[in-house]
Parts: sequence; C-alpha cells; structure tokens
Amino acid sequence: MNSRIFLSTIVLGVVFLSSTNVEVQNSDSNKTNKDLNFYLPTSTTSQIVKHRYYTLSYNEKAEQAEWVAYELKKDYIKRSDFKRPFFIEDPKVTTQSADWRNYKKSGYDKGHLCPAADMEFNINAYNDTFFTSNISPQNRDFNGGIWNRLEQKTRFWAVKYDGLFVVTGGVLKGNLESIGKEDVLVPKYFYKVLLSNSNGNYKMIAFLVPNEKSSKAIFEYVVSVDKLESITGIDFFPRLEDRLENSLEKNVNLNSWLSK
Repeated sequence: MNSRIFLSTIVLGVVFLSSTNVEVQNSDSNKTNKDLNFYLPTSTTSQIVKHRYYTLSYNEKAEQAEWVAYELKKDYIKRSDFKRPFFIEDPKVTTQSADWRNYKKSGYDKGHLCPAADMEFNINAYNDTFFTSNISPQNRDFNGGIWNRLEQKTRFWAVKYDGLFVVTGGVLKGNLESIGKEDVLVPKYFYKVLLSNSNGNYKMIAFLVPNEKSSKAIFEYVVSVDKLESITGIDFFPRLEDRLENSLEKNVNLNSWLSK
C-alpha cells in the first residue's frame, strides 16, 4: 500500500450549467451493439479490472477506482431482499484494494460507485458491488442526499430509455485529504456520465457534484463531458466515431432528458 500522496493543487473551474447533453443519430449500426467493452473509458493507471457486470480502472495511489463502468439494462431495475454482505478486498486487483477498516471512525461513508441497488437483479452481481475497489470516501449527507437522488434518477432513465451505459467515480486530482493507514484519498467531487443508445440514437449527460451536503436539484450539477475530461484526464468514450463523440461531449441541450 502507498503512503500519503501529495498531489499538486489544481483549480476545478467548474461552472454549474443548467443543462448539458445532445442527441445524435448515428449511421454506423455496427457500433450500436450493447457491448460494455466498446464503451469503456481510457485508464490513466493501466490497471483494468473486469467483473461480470462492471469494469473498473484501479488507482493504487488513491486506493480506489478512478472510474467504474457498467451497463444498466432496463430489466436490471428490480427490488430484492438480498442480505447486505460485508465489504471485502477485491481479489482481482493485483496491487490489493484498500481494507475497509480505513473508513472506520473516519467520518466518511463507504460510498458505492456502482450502486448495489443497480445490481439487485442477481445475487452475485449484488455481492460484487461490495468489493472495496468499488467504494470511495463520501460525506454522509452527500451519499444519502444529492448522490442518492442522482442514482435514483439514473435508474429511472435506464427504464425510460431501455438501458444506459454508466461511468462514475471521484475526481482524484488536487490537494486531497486522506483517511486510514493506507491513505485512501477523499475526493472533493464525484462525477457520473450517462450514455443512452436507442437504435443508434445517442445522447449523453454528465454530472459533477461536490462531496458535501446539497439541497440543490441534480440538474444544477450538469457539466459538459469535455469539461469533465479536462478535469479528470480521462477520455470517456474514445471508441465512438470522432464526429459523434465530439458532438456528444461539447453540446448543451437538456430537453431530451426532461421530455416525457
């Protein structure tokens, strides 16, 4: 495990836009297959870990994933009575994921990146969300408040649009606090990028939310994907055709996500 990391401070010049997304018709039907590998972001760490229902890029220095990506199908949205398991280290992380005890008495929640509620369709999928590679230190009011509301809205959209591709994580840049003996970094911001592909009709929306209590509407935290990429250093959908990717990532239009 790594000792505390002193990262150079960057300024998150985040402007909370009222809307950011675009809907585009893609003529290349061969690239509209719902294959998660096609939609994976780039990794800045080169440590890609693939579980059956989600994939992550692990950042050993931060002791957490820089992103978790997964397909959230319409028929995944179910309620279960699965028993909540204990958090355990991820056996697929070669450098070892952080021990859950780093969070003990830290004042932070063990915040899921891929929510357990997104994986209630299958007991194995559900249990896999309790690897410590899939958690990050979250303010309790944030985790149970604005972030939970965004997760619920994501599930609503997955049903409405017949599935989504989701990429989520904490911004692991800047002068960050750390917790525990393994110096797990505490992100100041968390992000979520959603991509809808319905028969070649693509649309994308991104959120960047401070790791703190908020009573604001989730749409006040919408940002362009281009802005998010400049902050994180991650290219979120590099395999999309360039014209399509550029259009999706820079344009601002929320109407299609709000339409009934």
